[in-house]
Amino acid sequence: MRSLEARPSAYPPSDGPGPTRHPGSPDRAGSLARSSARPDRRHAGPGGRGAGGSAGPEREFVAAIRGELASVEPTRACCRIAERAGLGTAATGEAHSPVVARLAVRLGPRSDAMSAETPVAFDWDSAADHCRMSWLRGLFLARGSLSLGATRTHLEFVVQPADAAVLAGRLASIGLPAATRLRRGRGVVTWKSADRVAAFLRGVGAGPSLLELEARGVARTLRGDLNRLLNAEAANLERAVGASARQLQAIAILAGDGRLAEEREAVRAVARARRASPDATLGELAGDLDVTRSSVQRALERIERLALHPAGADAPFGPGRDQAGPG
Repeated sequence: MRSLEARPSAYPPSDGPGPTRHPGSPDRAGSLARSSARPDRRHAGPGGRGAGGSAGPEREFVAAIRGELASVEPTRACCRIAERAGLGTAATGEAHSPVVARLAVRLGPRSDAMSAETPVAFDWDSAADHCRMSWLRGLFLARGSLSLGATRTHLEFVVQPADAAVLAGRLASIGLPAATRLRRGRGVVTWKSADRVAAFLRGVGAGPSLLELEARGVARTLRGDLNRLLNAEAANLERAVGASARQLQAIAILAGDGRLAEEREAVRAVARARRASPDATLGELAGDLDVTRSSVQRALERIERLALHPAGADAPFGPGRDQAGPG
């Protein structure tokens, strides 16, 4: 399988401001980060999209996640090499943010045969899981972006077009399948599942920021459930108010032309109960009258049908029919 990191990227990434300078970072970080001296007004990710896709607190939170990942210090030499390989050309003087430049300096070449100006090759197939996670962490910091919207979470990698399928295959092999597409000539590997984004961030070493991200997801879910419940209750209340208004109007019509007095006592009892309790539900009216809810419903439906026909007109059903009153 070809290497994603050995080919220089034509699409320079960018991320938000990183954490405070790591203790002991050499002064060479300044020269590596020189290309990031120009302010990035858009806080753009590798694909030119907003880093985080949102403004204000969301953007700051995304920058905090990236800063936390950049501050992870690999304890194994193999993991340091793997993470540097994931950084690709960002580790050879082409970093577009101070946080990635400082990370590249901290990682440093681990042997005399490795040059600080040469991207490190990485063999995914033979690498251990901890090295794979280190490589993915470096790749995300160099070519990834994270967007946190009000209703969605979106993480993507922007790579060479030919490398998108390779990266998607590697992610699928660790249980994190991703979608691939081309955007303006660039290969984009994307997750739009909050669970998969969280699993990825957990795997590459996110800690407190991941807990906050998951807490935000829970709060968002609760808000959505509460809004749906409130909307359903509001719709039910609106229907109940409309039905009560129609029933009261129908009762007034029948009482005005004397037809209500001609109905069975059970129907008249329901009419009196509705007038006395305009806001009551059918179940509450049934409880007050000690009848079934269906009996109350049939009586009110009859009242509304009769009100639609003027006095003296043909009845909506024959006199021999059951008048569907309670009891």
